[in-house]
Amino acid sequence: MSPAVAQAAASSFHDPNTERHVSARSRIRAWAAIAILAVTSTAVAQPSTEPPPEPESEPVPEPVPDPDPAGDPALDAELAAALAADAAAEAKAQPPPAAPVSGSVMNPDISFIVDVAAAWFGEDEHLQTGGHDPSKNGFNLQQVEMAIGKSVDPYFRFDANIVFGAFGVEVEEAYATTLALPRSLQVRAGQFLTRFGRINPTHLHAWDFVDQPFAIGRVFGAEGNRGAGVELSWLTPLPWYAELVVSATDPVGEGTARSFFGPTELPLETPLDVQTTVALKQFAELSPDWSLLGGLSLATGPNATGHDNRTDVWGADLFVKFRPITEASTTVVSLQAEVLHRRRQVPHDLLVDTSGYAQVFWRFAARWGTAARWDFGTAADDGGADYLDPEWTEARHRASASVTFYPTEFSRLRAQGSYDMPGWRDGIWAAFLALEVSVGAHAAHKF
Repeated sequence: MSPAVAQAAASSFHDPNTERHVSARSRIRAWAAIAILAVTSTAVAQPSTEPPPEPESEPVPEPVPDPDPAGDPALDAELAAALAADAAAEAKAQPPPAAPVSGSVMNPDISFIVDVAAAWFGEDEHLQTGGHDPSKNGFNLQQVEMAIGKSVDPYFRFDANIVFGAFGVEVEEAYATTLALPRSLQVRAGQFLTRFGRINPTHLHAWDFVDQPFAIGRVFGAEGNRGAGVELSWLTPLPWYAELVVSATDPVGEGTARSFFGPTELPLETPLDVQTTVALKQFAELSPDWSLLGGLSLATGPNATGHDNRTDVWGADLFVKFRPITEASTTVVSLQAEVLHRRRQVPHDLLVDTSGYAQVFWRFAARWGTAARWDFGTAADDGGADYLDPEWTEARHRASASVTFYPTEFSRLRAQGSYDMPGWRDGIWAAFLALEVSVGAHAAHKF
């Protein structure tokens, strides 16, 4: 019986008023009700002794034994090789993404070089033969050269030199050069200066003097030997540097092919009517400080007296340079010499003459250099029969000297004096003061 029920029952039977009026039957009914209440309260209050049902659980997987920590070395090596092979195959199958191309990468390298000179000649009629030589008393714009160059793709490079002068604009050179031919071969195609000799393939800003040797203008023309055509060069597998060059160019041009068709309008009738130039360039390092470059050249083609008459120009050139690299020094000494021997067939005759020059350059300080040059040229064997230079009946000589100041590598001031001694007339004194400045990216010059 619960305490609440017992307390209720006790309170009912101990009240004197109630006990006096309750009959025997009432007491029996009361005890029966008390018994029923006691049994009911006991059943409700007592907790169940049966255990609650257990929740269903998922089956536990059987434990898997760990692999051997040491492993199988042969199996590991085989697995690593297979993974490496798969990675290589995947890399080969998927080409690398193309790098983004910016405008600056596609733009060519462009530079401008300006050459101006003040000149004085002792005689009214001078004998300058170069197209960029100062040609009159006073100020002369020798040229404004725009140089353009850029690799087109892995197979070709493009280069051009466009010259602006007082009398117009000309394309001096514009050509493509191959970059990926096998067997040390290279091809140029377009318009270019032929690689005859030492000075002909170079431009004004690479010279040690204000004017060019008169041998070049006499034999090839005022602009040097150039033309539209194709060139093949081969770097031979000899133990020293030896390059063989063969080119075929148009033989027409008063200023570029003077000894060949020159200014005439003669057509090319056979493949033999082109000008063919062959040159062998050889280089040797005499010591870490001394270098030697020698060359042999031949230019052959028809001349203006007829398709059956040909001109052959044989050339030999030598360049020796001393530049100390075994010690700190700004000294540079170079010796350069070149000889051109020309044979021209004319109706019922053969004209033979020889021209050339020798020069020495000494850079005695970081910003100062000086040079001296001797030019010479013989008359044709049959004096008076030279259809190109009928007045050249005697030998001609010229002595020149120059002093150059280099504020930087991009500018220079040059003073030059010369005395020309043609055998058929009085000598000619000349003096030049030249300025050159350059801006932009310019390709390095060849040795």
